[in-house]
Amino acid sequence: MENDGTGGAAPTRREYLKFGSAVLGGGLLAGCTGGQSEQTPAGTATRTTASPERTSETEPYTVEMAPVGEVTFDSIPETWVAYTGDYADMGVALGRGDGLTAIGVRARFGAHHYEELPGVSVDKEALTQLWQDGTGKEVFYELDADVHIVDPNFMQHRLGWSGSDVAEVRDNVAPIVGNTGFTRVYDWHADYRYYTLYEAFEKLAELFQARDRYEAFAGYHDEVRTNVQSRLPSSTPDVAVLYPADVPPESFYPYLIGEGTQSKQWTDLRVGDALAKHGVTDAQAGGETLDYETLLEIDPDAIAVRIQGEITDAYFEENVVSHLRDHDVASQLTAVQDDRVFYGGLTYQGPILNLFQFEQAAQGLYPDVFGAEQLFDRQRVADIVNGEFDP
Repeated sequence: MENDGTGGAAPTRREYLKFGSAVLGGGLLAGCTGGQSEQTPAGTATRTTASPERTSETEPYTVEMAPVGEVTFDSIPETWVAYTGDYADMGVALGRGDGLTAIGVRARFGAHHYEELPGVSVDKEALTQLWQDGTGKEVFYELDADVHIVDPNFMQHRLGWSGSDVAEVRDNVAPIVGNTGFTRVYDWHADYRYYTLYEAFEKLAELFQARDRYEAFAGYHDEVRTNVQSRLPSSTPDVAVLYPADVPPESFYPYLIGEGTQSKQWTDLRVGDALAKHGVTDAQAGGETLDYETLLEIDPDAIAVRIQGEITDAYFEENVVSHLRDHDVASQLTAVQDDRVFYGGLTYQGPILNLFQFEQAAQGLYPDVFGAEQLFDRQRVADIVNGEFDP
């Protein structure tokens, strides 16, 4: 986490050091404690979410999602918790942003992008941050949400919870539903299915009973992707996606372009993975940091530097690009010499944030083709979120 996301300003070096090293050093995920308790088996959990104040009336319905299995709801959840920003973004896309009460780490949720969508906003600073040098059970009791959207095995293997901790919160507070999909490198996720971004999004549409918005997003996403792909050059570059270990960076954590949702913009843009082609191990699977000498051996065509939080062009130019140009070794990289070092976005993305990151990636990779062109209609996306569209 390079900054805490407050104030809409680029993070200072002090803020980066204060927050970034703690999270990066902990395995790139807030709350990585190395807990290795038993995995949560598939099963059925039931939670009545109705209350006298609720107006969302419906017949009981069931949502099925690995690894939990079937979860039955007596009414549509009104308040909800998402540990990671991908699921938070999905809920916002489904018009349920007002019910979001907490997030794992605020800086990892790209809610600042909503400022470009008329009538869409989430006050990120009003959300309870679940990660406070760990995430305990007490905060879930305090929040008393109607549903917790997080993979229960993530809670055990990344947050250090026991299986009984997960069961306690599930049974005494509210259901736990979710599947870790931003990466596919964890060994504890080997025996149950993954979901693509839109498959997971569809599950949340079932949870929130918002099928119409899901279908509108899916249709528009396909339209935007098809349009951009039709304009791609016949030859696409090999890209290295990197996460700075410090700012200005002297080394980087490597992110491979895989099937996880964090890589969707890159796979949709049909780029090659420079790191994978040289046998580099993903940092989330225990891969070591890369210094400039190692990067020079790989010499990627382009470098996408991923940084969490709201990052301005000026901050990125000053703290990353200029540093690489002035560095004795980094300046020898082909990507630096060809001016193909650009901002790589956030780790967690749902359908809204993916549109922004798809656009950013296309502009960064192919400035001669896309320039500063807006590749999707902000008003159309806002209309879907706000339910102002014809199904």
